[in-house]
Amino acid sequence: MGYYYTKKEAEKAILVGVALQDEGISYDQMSEYLDELAFLAETAGAQTVKIFTQNLDKPVHSTFIGKGKLEEIRQYIEENETDMVIFDDELSPTQLRNIENELKGVKVLDRTNLILDIFASRARTAHAKTQVELAQYQYLLPRLTGMWTHLERQKGGIGLRGPGETEIETDRRVIRDKITRLKEQLEKIDKQKVTQRKNRGKLVRAALVGYTNVGKSTLMNLLSKSEVFAENKLFATLDTTVRKIAIRNVPFLLADTVGFIRKLPTHLIESFKSTLDEVREADVILHVVDISHPQFEDQMKVVNETLAELIKEPKPTIIVFNKIDAFTYVKKEEDDLTPVQRCNYSLDDLKQMWMSKQNTETVYISAAQKENIEELKEKLYTIVKEIHSARFPYNDFFYEEYKEEEV
Repeated sequence: MGYYYTKKEAEKAILVGVALQDEGISYDQMSEYLDELAFLAETAGAQTVKIFTQNLDKPVHSTFIGKGKLEEIRQYIEENETDMVIFDDELSPTQLRNIENELKGVKVLDRTNLILDIFASRARTAHAKTQVELAQYQYLLPRLTGMWTHLERQKGGIGLRGPGETEIETDRRVIRDKITRLKEQLEKIDKQKVTQRKNRGKLVRAALVGYTNVGKSTLMNLLSKSEVFAENKLFATLDTTVRKIAIRNVPFLLADTVGFIRKLPTHLIESFKSTLDEVREADVILHVVDISHPQFEDQMKVVNETLAELIKEPKPTIIVFNKIDAFTYVKKEEDDLTPVQRCNYSLDDLKQMWMSKQNTETVYISAAQKENIEELKEKLYTIVKEIHSARFPYNDFFYEEYKEEEV
């Protein structure tokens, strides 16, 4: 007799995006955001079955989208098997409640809730779990009215991998007490992290930063000869990993940090403050970019804006354009008179453009295929050696200690 098992069927999701004219979001931009939302949904374990879009000057106060569009979604749900509706923007408690009342029988999530769910499923260490739990409670607090009956009605799944409270703990005071305790817990962990960083001495510190899923962990594994978890999903890495390595006997510390993303929930930014401290205290920044991504310029902008908030003074930076092996472009025919698009530029074209002519060092690599890694290591070596020499001017014997860890 054979044994069979059935794979859990993916939850079916409807995505909803709105091009808000007052916020300067075009229809094309909204479409790009929805592509990312679909990837987020896939990372969480959902299958996108339908996408609804709408152009609005500003969100409708009560339901975010117009009543006609909401009715259109409701009719689709009645006629097709659907488990959830995911909005690409954060919904207010009132909007969430009103939409749930209209779309009875399905879960309603916003982008923030979806990202929190992914973080909850990805958290491995006690530190990451505490950070995510705090962010979840801060998100839930203003949404308590009706939230717990909603949770009772649903039987688990995406968006509901929460702190796992029983219905008796629905009181706001209980949630606030939990938030206070979690903050105290994180403060203790943060102090331990600060002590750990101090104990590393004055070694030069480099940090890998970048948009989520650009290949930071793969590059970390390559440079440090370690096995940091890496896969082709968003937020594969939540915990900061630090490795002590050396290039040509010059030692330094390399940190792999959590990836950035558009509209990253403010609760998460606050909760992951200690993780971002690795970036703030780094001597060298390696900004990893997925050059094969159609919107890599926008992703760079998101990262640069976040870095500008974290780092007040300029730091030596290397822009690492990764995934050149996956780069493709559409060559324009000579008689094609349509405007040149980003997709029409070859890799050589991009190398000649603004990104290679700024003051920041740039390098084009493939971490997966190990292409041009020596060029990256040479650039990194030059910067690290300069900082190290200034910090340890007479300590030549220090290099010998790290010969075994040379990459």
